[in-house]
Amino acid sequence: MRIHWCGTGLSARPGLRRLILAGHPVTVWNLPVEAAVEAVGDITDDIRAMEPGALDEALAPGDIVVSMLPADMHADLARHCVAQGSHFVSSSYLSPALRALDEPARTAGVTVVNEVGLDPGIDHLMAHDLVAAYRASKAYDRENVLSFTSYCGGLPAQANAFRYKFSWSPLGVLRALMTPARSIRDFSELRVSHPWDAVRPYSAPLRQTETFEVYPNRDSVPFIADYDFDPAWKVKEFVRGTLRLNGWSEAWAGVFDELAGNPPEDRLKALSDGLWEKYPLAEGEPDRVVLCVSLKAEKAGVPVWHRTWVLDAEGDVRGSAMARLVSGTVALAVESVMAREIPVGAHAAPHDPRLVRRWLEEVGHLAQYMRLVEGA
Repeated sequence: MRIHWCGTGLSARPGLRRLILAGHPVTVWNLPVEAAVEAVGDITDDIRAMEPGALDEALAPGDIVVSMLPADMHADLARHCVAQGSHFVSSSYLSPALRALDEPARTAGVTVVNEVGLDPGIDHLMAHDLVAAYRASKAYDRENVLSFTSYCGGLPAQANAFRYKFSWSPLGVLRALMTPARSIRDFSELRVSHPWDAVRPYSAPLRQTETFEVYPNRDSVPFIADYDFDPAWKVKEFVRGTLRLNGWSEAWAGVFDELAGNPPEDRLKALSDGLWEKYPLAEGEPDRVVLCVSLKAEKAGVPVWHRTWVLDAEGDVRGSAMARLVSGTVALAVESVMAREIPVGAHAAPHDPRLVRRWLEEVGHLAQYMRLVEGA
């Protein structure tokens, strides 16, 4: 069972290096090859150019392909894997095209695993842990009113006036801000065309309570079922969102004005290039990641059960916080596929309690601070 790791960008390196140094058989694929050599050439010479057809020829049944490539390349690559009887792992969202591979993957006896990065990924593990703990608690009651929030953000460890710095092209951030969002607020669906119109303050129970700005991201509602909420539960709030430094919405007002006009692709690219030039994360400058996932149950307006997973990480000699958490979790997924701990078919991050506990324990070693907070 050989691992074929595709893509050696900044967010890929810590997890890739971990798998190689652990002695797993890994072939590294990238274009250009020189970038892969710079990333892992000191620990392996099994590096190949990802040219058309080359990976297909190298794949054998039972191999594992890891895609750290752009998300729009995942579906085609996963289809090739299933056709060749190989497993597929990525950190990106389980898109409809990837979900459609569930039955073919089951028939082929292979696993297609997605959403095993930071967000989505670690946030899913924390959510599954909270829901399982609540279900098993003495406070559990189908009549309780539930509030669930999950906020994650990549931040500059050293704040600037723009309240944000970019580790790579801003295009992804800009496109996400142009995507409508849906969540639950006050028992009703909240739909916003522009996520920045729903910015709220959020107090994170970190080592010291810290206030951020948060807003809903994408469509939160399908995750109510994904997180095993009983359809009969009374859900007051359910949101998966993005976390930013205080002052972010004010600093970005001009960007929002541009995005509100639905700029064409060339204008969006120009805006991205300008932001990339003005606000890059400098080489060697530490980044920061904050993740808070909370579940609260109330009866007659009084909290009867409330827990929050909190994570706070900064870049260090092991790599950036974002890279460690994204690719480190991908590496955990690869090892679980190798151990046949994840069933065949197309899946997001696992909800098996044994895997959830073990992965969260491993994630705890990647962050400087990670705790389960009671009553907050």
